[in-house]
Amino acid sequence: MDPLLLQQRPAPGVLLLTLNRPDKRNALNRALVYALDEALAAAAADDGVGCVVLTGDRRAFSAGADIHDQHAHGADVALSEERLAAWQRIADFEKPCIAAVNGYCLGGGNELAMMADFIIAGENAIFGQPEINLGIFPGDGGTQRLPRLIGATNAARMILTGERVPAERAWRMGLVSEVVADDDTVAHAVRLAAGIAEKSPLAARLAKATIRRGLDLCLADGLALEHENLRPLFGTEAQKNNMARFASGVAIPEER
Repeated sequence: MDPLLLQQRPAPGVLLLTLNRPDKRNALNRALVYALDEALAAAAADDGVGCVVLTGDRRAFSAGADIHDQHAHGADVALSEERLAAWQRIADFEKPCIAAVNGYCLGGGNELAMMADFIIAGENAIFGQPEINLGIFPGDGGTQRLPRLIGATNAARMILTGERVPAERAWRMGLVSEVVADDDTVAHAVRLAAGIAEKSPLAARLAKATIRRGLDLCLADGLALEHENLRPLFGTEAQKNNMARFASGVAIPEER
């Protein structure tokens, strides 16, 4: 039986995780969520991983939660403590993560993609929160993360209408960082991830933590957090070496 989650190392410091339920459009059943939770926990502990790329296939990043499972078992599946705890650990992954999206990215798939630090979308990508059509609404962060990314009115329209949003419109909304050719979606995300993996791991983790935590703070508290997390970076080898190179006129590598 094929694994639900494929793992590859396509570039130094990069872990590529591929959702692998193609016959179900990578629907997120409990087993796949648990497999992703375990893989990210291992990646967090692996000093050889500087950035993760999460993707699906050309047809679908993920078409959402496994509706057959929810239909059979109801709220006990969607709101089980074990599943919610795994989902939260995925959201709390401390290292940089990029979602590379082709095809359908709907429901829980869109909620999973939003857990990444940013999304690279292929031109064929389609985003949406269609849960309203099933008599429910998004329950894996869609009502909370989507407004924070694209604003309350855009999020309300997506959630209340259940409409599907093509990649270009998703980019204009701010849901997507960049739209690229379908054939280059994963490769481009891997190139970006490789560039991130070359940076200071501590600086990357603290930058991510500061951005995420700052969203829940007022500006004054967010600035205080920024200063608190910046201080320990001074005196690290990465800071001293890169600043010395800059001061001496040697160019510092930029993103790929």
